[in-house]
Amino acid sequence: MALLETRFDSQTLDLSLGMNVILPEHPDAWNEPPAVLYLLHGLSDDHTIWSRRTSIERHAADYPLVIVMPDVHKSFYCDMAHGSNYWKFISEELPMLVERWFNVSRDPAKTFVAGLSMGGYGAIKLALGCPGRFAAAASLSGALDIAAHIDDEFDESRTRTFEAIFGDLQNVPGSGNDLISQLGKIKEAPATDFYVCCGTDDYLYPDSVAFRDAAAEAGLRLTYEETDGDHDWGYWDTHIQRILDWLPIEKLEWE
Repeated sequence: MALLETRFDSQTLDLSLGMNVILPEHPDAWNEPPAVLYLLHGLSDDHTIWSRRTSIERHAADYPLVIVMPDVHKSFYCDMAHGSNYWKFISEELPMLVERWFNVSRDPAKTFVAGLSMGGYGAIKLALGCPGRFAAAASLSGALDIAAHIDDEFDESRTRTFEAIFGDLQNVPGSGNDLISQLGKIKEAPATDFYVCCGTDDYLYPDSVAFRDAAAEAGLRLTYEETDGDHDWGYWDTHIQRILDWLPIEKLEWE
């Protein structure tokens, strides 16, 4: 595998950003442009975290898959109320740059997104907000029911963070940033396959349950899994392997 650590300027954000990219080593992976997985980080992390805290490079060695790990800071993958347009960056500019710079497939059937915690929210938001773009979207311990947390007792720093992202938190329910509400507005279920997993000891476990139930009513194709586990890297390192196996791509055989 090759791990590329990149810096680039985003015109959308008017900002220099980091992005890590894993390229497949297996020669057969390059017989045609390989599939691409956008792998998203959580609220307290950055583009380096998946490589630092999991064995994602080793786990991905058997797949014809480019893994793109961008940095979006504390944005919740949204166009912030008091900040920058990270939704426009992640949904428009970043895919354009990746396709320009790397030999990845542009076929939606070979384009995937996944993430943990805030990144789980971002992955599902992208799949719902960009219908037809992704064949598969996965959330690990995702913050999938933002509206359920608006009355939580946050410390002052976390409250300022969420108000910078969402503005008045009382306006979150029913908005475009409320994934559960968005599911209720779906007229036709997207072609995307969804995967949601969470540990039953995780403080965000109720979010995954709420999404599971709303997804069933909306007719989404959802693989749902709950097991023992907390909001930690041991859980995510294990379950990203399950997600890689779940993606609609064939493993490669080493001779």
